[in-house]
This record gives sequence, C-alpha cells and structure tokens, in this order.
Amino acid sequence: MPTFEVIMYNEDVRKCLKEGDHHRQLSDDWGDSHYIEIKAENEDSALAKIETRYPASDGFVVEGISQT
Repeated sequence: MPTFEVIMYNEDVRKCLKEGDHHRQLSDDWGDSHYIEIKAENEDSALAKIETRYPASDGFVVEGISQT
C-alpha cells in the first residue's frame, strides 16, 4: 500500500495566535504546517482518512498531498 505525505495546519489555531490568544484544545504548533504520513490505496483514500482524523469542521486545512 502506498504512503502519502499530507501537509496540513489548523486555521482556528492560526486565528487564535494572530489575535494573541491560544486555542482551547490544540497546541500552538498546529498553527504551523504538519507533515503527516498515511498509508492508503490512492490519494482520494488518503484524504478521506485524513478528514476522518483531522476534520475540516474542526479547522484543519490540507495544504498539499504527495505520494512518497
């Protein structure tokens, strides 16, 4: 099964930091890009798995994805 690298951050954390505040549940480092490796059949499956773990409704934003 291929491995994909997903680059993502949390928009809510970035907004809090911009306002000089901290997010109630996530650490400040989520304001920066994170590189997460995930095994999946294809890019769409990788994105579906990421969305389950890091939902857009919770402020997570995917900046990019590539197969490693």
